[in-house]
Formats: sequence, C-alpha cells, structure tokens
Amino acid sequence: MSRATPATAALAKAGVAFTVIEYDYDPGAGQTGNHAAASIGEDPARVFKTLMVLVDARPACVVVPVAATLSMKKVAAAFGGKSAEMMPPPAAERSTGFRVGGISPFGQRRRVPTALAQDALAQPYVVINGGKRGYLVRLSPADAVAATDAITADLLA
Repeated sequence: MSRATPATAALAKAGVAFTVIEYDYDPGAGQTGNHAAASIGEDPARVFKTLMVLVDARPACVVVPVAATLSMKKVAAAFGGKSAEMMPPPAAERSTGFRVGGISPFGQRRRVPTALAQDALAQPYVVINGGKRGYLVRLSPADAVAATDAITADLLA
C-alpha cells in the first residue's frame, strides 16, 4: 500500500476495511470526479465526491455521486439549516487539511457534520477520495457512514 494519508489512517484506526485505488490525477480534466471514475473503470454511480459546504455559515461535508448535482436547499434541510452554499476552496483546504481535488470525508483536521447521499446505500461499495489527489478508497457504504458518523439524506437536485 502507498504511504498512508490522514484519511486512510483514520479508517485504519476505526477498524474499517478498505482498498486503496490510485490513478493519474489530471488537474486539467475538468470534472475530476468523472475523470477519476473513467480512469479506474468504475461506474460513476459508485464513485463519490467530497464537497465542503457552509450551512447557515457553519462548515459541513457532503459526499455525493461524482456525476450528480447538489441541491443546496436539500443540503440545508439535511443539516437542519435555512441556507447552504459551497465553501470557498481556500477555506475548505484550511478546514480539512486536504488540498482541493484530494479532500476526503475521513481524517479531516476538524470534524464537521457529514451527510452521505442516500443513493450510496443502494451500492455494494463506494469509492471516495482517500486524502490526496489520485488516491481513492473503496469501502462499504455502511462503513463510510460509520467512519464519519454521517447522516444519509436526499442531497441531489
């Protein structure tokens, strides 16, 4: 296995079974989540992106399929808030300790409320960023929920 990241260290500490998948990250690829799915030959419905948001100005993390569009109204509702917006990239990097393109819901610098799209529960496994660009982890949806203490919710537009 390649060098551990804070994300994989957190998963290992939690006793979660996972597999590392590496690919050549291309920052010019546009939608990097779709690029990642294509690079590893995986169904985009099983590859999830990690997005940092602000709900009523408080940080939160959402994990949704790479090809999906987030509904900010549903995100706010999932966290019991009135409004939600994307966290600016520099703030997301400071909050999580990860670089944009490598943000993982696991092992973040500051633990924040997390929501996993309920669509994940229909999958036998999910693939989520493992804490750096070009570095993914495959694990069960139940383990992803447990490792982040996430809620599951309808988050998609």
